[in-house]
Amino acid sequence: MQSNPQSRKIPLDYTIVFLVICLAIISLIAIYSVSGQYAGGDSLYYTKRQLIFYFVGFIAMAVIAAIDFEILGKWTLPLYVFGMLLLIAVEFIGVERLGAQRAISLKVINIQPSEFMKFFLVLHISVLLARLGKQRLSFRESIVVTLKILFYTALPLLLIYRQPDLGTLLMIAFAVGTLILVSSISLKMSALLITIGVTALGTLVYLYFNHFELFSEYIHSHQLSRIYGWLNPAEHSQGFGYQLQQALLGIGSGQLSGSGFGNGYQVQSGRVPEAHTDFIFAVVGEEFGFIGTSILVILFFLLIYRIITIALNANSLFGVYICVGVIALFTFQIFQNIGMTVGLMPITGIALPFISYGGSALLTNMMALGLVTSVHLRTKTYMFGEDESME
Repeated sequence: MQSNPQSRKIPLDYTIVFLVICLAIISLIAIYSVSGQYAGGDSLYYTKRQLIFYFVGFIAMAVIAAIDFEILGKWTLPLYVFGMLLLIAVEFIGVERLGAQRAISLKVINIQPSEFMKFFLVLHISVLLARLGKQRLSFRESIVVTLKILFYTALPLLLIYRQPDLGTLLMIAFAVGTLILVSSISLKMSALLITIGVTALGTLVYLYFNHFELFSEYIHSHQLSRIYGWLNPAEHSQGFGYQLQQALLGIGSGQLSGSGFGNGYQVQSGRVPEAHTDFIFAVVGEEFGFIGTSILVILFFLLIYRIITIALNANSLFGVYICVGVIALFTFQIFQNIGMTVGLMPITGIALPFISYGGSALLTNMMALGLVTSVHLRTKTYMFGEDESME
C-alpha cells in the first residue's frame, strides 16, 4: 500500500524559505556590524539572539504551515481575545522604554503584544470577509459587516494609541483598509471610509494651524517633534531631526558600493541611534552602498511578488484574504521604514521586516509566512473551473 505523497511533503515553500534565508544573512551581518556599541563590548550578543529568533521563527513557520489554515480560521476569535488581553496587560505590567510603554518583560525577552495583535486581527478580519463570498454587496448590505470590522479594529487601536505606538496603529489601519478595499464590500462604502479618513487628517491639519491646544491633545509632543524633524531635518539637526540627518549622511556616504563591512563612520560612531533596530537600513546603505540596498529591496520585492502569486492561485477566499493582509502588513512596514530612513516619511518605531533586531516582530512575520505557505500547500488545481469554496 503506497503512502500519500502529500503526507511526505515538507510543509515549506522553498522560494519563500530561500528569500528569508537571504534576508536573515543580511540581517545578521548588519546587526553584527553595529551591535557591539549597544551590547557592552560583546559584538555577538545581539547577533546570537537574532539567530535564535530566526531559529524559533522557522520552527513556528513550519508548524503553522503544517496546519490547515481553514482549521486556524475557526480559532480567530479566541486568538483575537488573547491578543486583546495581552494589550490590556501592557497597561498594568508593561515596561517603559524611550517614553513608550509597549512591551511586557519576561526577563529573558520582552514581548510586544501589538506585534501579535496585528497578526491575530488580520486573521480574524480575513475570516469575516471570506464569509461574505465573492458577490459584490450593496451599500446597505455592507453597513453591518463594516461596522463589525471597525469595532474589532477600533478596540486594539485604542489600546495601541495609549502606549503610544502610532506606527503600528497606522500599519494595522492600512492592512484592514486594504482588506476592505479588495473584499466584496460595496465600493461606495470603501469610498465613504476613505473620505472619513481624509476628513480626519484634514481636521488635524486645521486644528494644528487654528486650535493647537486641541491638536496637542491628540498628537503627543514627541510625535509632533518627529514631524518637525522630518519636514526640516537640517534646521533641527541637533534635536528633532538628528536621527534623520545622520542617517542621510551615512547613506549618502555609502555611494555605489559602500564603505565596507564595519567601516561605516556614521553608524559605527553611534551617530545613528538605534542602528541595529529602527535605522538598520542606514547600516546597509553606508557600508554596502547602492548595490547593497538594491539587493535588499529586490529581495523584498521578490518576497511580496511570491505572496501575490500564491494569492492569485489560491482557491479559498479565506486564503486570498490572508495573503492580501500579509502583503499589506509587509508593504507598509518596508515602505515606512525605508522611507523614514531616507526622509520620505516621518520617523516611527516600525522596524524593517526580517532585518531589524527584535524577537516579537520577527516571530510574527515568520508566523505570517507560515500562514501564506499553508495557503499555498492547500491550493488545488481543478481541470474544470474553480473550487466551490471561492463562490
